[in-house]
Amino acid sequence: MMAKCSVPPQQIRPFQFQSLNGLRELVETRRFKVWLLDQFGVLHDGKQPYPGAISTLENIAKTGAKMVIISNSSRRSSVTIEKVKGLGFDASLFLGAITSGELTHQYLQRRDDPWFAALGRSCIHFTWNGRGAISLEGLDLQVVENVEEAEFVLAHGTEALGNADGGARSMKLEDLETILELCAAKGIPMVVANPDYVTVEARDLRVMPGTLAAKYEKLGGEVKWMGKPDEIIYKSAMAMAGSDVSECIAVGDSLHHDIKGANAAGIKSVFITGGIHATELGLHGFGEVANSSSVQSLATKYDAYPSYVLSAFTW
Repeated sequence: MMAKCSVPPQQIRPFQFQSLNGLRELVETRRFKVWLLDQFGVLHDGKQPYPGAISTLENIAKTGAKMVIISNSSRRSSVTIEKVKGLGFDASLFLGAITSGELTHQYLQRRDDPWFAALGRSCIHFTWNGRGAISLEGLDLQVVENVEEAEFVLAHGTEALGNADGGARSMKLEDLETILELCAAKGIPMVVANPDYVTVEARDLRVMPGTLAAKYEKLGGEVKWMGKPDEIIYKSAMAMAGSDVSECIAVGDSLHHDIKGANAAGIKSVFITGGIHATELGLHGFGEVANSSSVQSLATKYDAYPSYVLSAFTW
């Protein structure tokens, strides 16, 4: 299993963060040449862009900074770019996207990592149904529904069980968890292509594959986490931008995934309070400012420490 993220030794509690009214004051310092941007909860809510997000991106681009989307989406990077384009964002403003789904696909395809090389080819596949099943084309995998035939578990979604012909059978979360128990008893590993526990969707919270992966670990199963908070995704994004940690800043709404991952990678971060933690912070409307002491206590709870705090991705 990939190493768990830890807080850098220089972090002390109570930690210090700077509250921002907008990103302008930070962007105009030109300190950060690469911006690693989460999408759900920062740029959009899955259905529409957040107010001011499109113009804020344009303003960052005017400074010459590079922007890369880093997302725990289980879909390929190209799908993520098409998604934001369809929501009205100018896709040319992004250098590209690195998704946990893309990393998963690459590692399963190349098999040059010893852990992946040892996986085998037959898998139980948890996928999406209403959102559309994830394609495994080009991976030379055999999807099976019988746990006894499976060599590993591949978790892309939480709505359905994949079948051999590439389709999927809709299934309740508790039924998928029952299958997980059988897989854990067999002792086969899991690859989770979306480590998020929940995500925002039009202000509702939706259960994501990370929830299944966390349960699998509790059952004693081995899990390979292919996205945030593991630094693998940050390293890939920095490699894409040709930059190092001193030039990068990450923007995200999840303390556990975005901010903790930035801590692990050694880069500065901006915590957007109006995303998945809005309810925990007592926020009700867009742009509402979180109480500093509430942010302090929540960050301590999640053991994740942002450099800057902002209500929304606005200028």
